[in-house]
Amino acid sequence: MSTPSTRRTNVCHTLLRRRRAFLKAAIAAAAGSVAGGRLRATSASESPSGRPAPFRLKYAPHFGMFRHLGGTNLLDQLRFAADQGFRAWEDNGMKSRSVAMQNQIAATMQKLGMEMGVISALRGVWNTVNFAGDDAAARRRILQALQEIVPVALRVNAKYLTVVPGLADPKLAPEYQTANCIELLERCCDIVEPHGLVMVLEPLNHRTNHPGVFLYGAPQAYFICRAVDRPSCKILFDIYHQQITEGNLIPNIDRCWDEIGYFQCGDHPGRKEPGTGEIGYANVFRHLKDKGYQGIVGMEHGNARPGAEGERAVIEAYRRVDPT
Repeated sequence: MSTPSTRRTNVCHTLLRRRRAFLKAAIAAAAGSVAGGRLRATSASESPSGRPAPFRLKYAPHFGMFRHLGGTNLLDQLRFAADQGFRAWEDNGMKSRSVAMQNQIAATMQKLGMEMGVISALRGVWNTVNFAGDDAAARRRILQALQEIVPVALRVNAKYLTVVPGLADPKLAPEYQTANCIELLERCCDIVEPHGLVMVLEPLNHRTNHPGVFLYGAPQAYFICRAVDRPSCKILFDIYHQQITEGNLIPNIDRCWDEIGYFQCGDHPGRKEPGTGEIGYANVFRHLKDKGYQGIVGMEHGNARPGAEGERAVIEAYRRVDPT
């Protein structure tokens, strides 16, 4: 027969067991709530494995954009970007890299299932009068640069070559400049087209960043590409530049659609990630997806904030505007 002291001890043990069970259940419920909340918040950007899901559009970062989170090693930056769901990459400076590094970049991207975006065809030689002018030597330098970029592009599996048609020639009427540009582009096509490469002509804004450029408007680029009429000559529609030059983005994209080979982006003002300026990138990217765009969107901009925090903000910004 139990004594009053024994009964009190048993009651205490029972209460302790119930308290532990209650606390365990409460902790589990709280954890489940947090996990559930996280999954609900990120379900559109997380795969069943728990890793970030691939972005729906092929956004292409560049070297240095994730150097704090991905490390200073170029190949590690590619791996980090792939782990975050990016499916493409671009590199304006590819031509200046060693052949060994070009081969390593190509092999790493192939292993990661990433697609190479634009590389610059005229880096170091574009910022002068060439396409628009009459100077034969300047025009020969353009043709030489196109010949030199072909083996680089083939080595890194790049299809698109950025071409900026130099500065305007104030000595010539616009019509003569345009005729000169078209003629030289036709000769450039003869160099790259047999290799399956495509020059994408980039209009640069002449109000904020590039005063004096010959090619600055989407309608102008459309006219030139229609006149050249070659599959190896298309438009690089940089949304940042075209917002500054003419705005009216979606109607202009539609008007130029058949001649656009590639897109780049950056918000305005500031040329940083989407959401830091005035451009409605969620609507623009949804429009590209609805039109069936399967190409690359180059992230041709800087980071609004420094360090790892700024790099995380870039990734989050693209998650917010990636179309569903």
